[in-house]
Amino acid sequence: MFNIFSQQNNNKNTQSTIDQFIEAKDEYQQLTQQENLVPATFAGGCFWCLEGPLESIEGVKGVILGYMGGDVVNPTYQQVSSGTTGHKEVAQAFYDPQVTDYRDLVDIYWKFIDPTDAGGQFADRGSQYKIGIFYHTEEQERIAREYISEMEKSGKYKQPIVVEVLPATDFYLAEDNHQNYYKKQSQNYKEYYQGSGREAYVESNKK
Repeated sequence: MFNIFSQQNNNKNTQSTIDQFIEAKDEYQQLTQQENLVPATFAGGCFWCLEGPLESIEGVKGVILGYMGGDVVNPTYQQVSSGTTGHKEVAQAFYDPQVTDYRDLVDIYWKFIDPTDAGGQFADRGSQYKIGIFYHTEEQERIAREYISEMEKSGKYKQPIVVEVLPATDFYLAEDNHQNYYKKQSQNYKEYYQGSGREAYVESNKK
């Protein structure tokens, strides 16, 4: 649930804080107002790395980056990155179930994570980077658990799969400078994606 205008944010920095969310707020509201779209939320380490893959799926109309799972209202990136709020960095995709299946989203998500890493993802360590699938419906929960079970039985992984399946909680937008980072700061993103070790892992695990 989008919640940036909490009364707890009522201080002299409120206006400057709100200004950091103008683009994200507008896009998020546009997506949530489309009744044919369903949200799907994934934690896969640094949220920059999930936006492009999820947006590439036919039927996905938009992806918003944010934070979920913690106990602090309206957390900032600095707070979440400290690892003290309990939130995970997440990418929330809005998709049309008449065009694409939820399993397709889980499948592309899986291709860009190391499902056996319990301490974060690649170079990013800490609870804020731990992996998980936040389900919004019972059907999403069922599909996610079935997918993980299939992967566990596949014999592909030598270490235990540690992807959590969790109920979706309040969703807080990430600041505008994080949204579409892979497009707006493409060179910096490419250097990060390569330097973190994620690119090599993804390429080595392609079928």
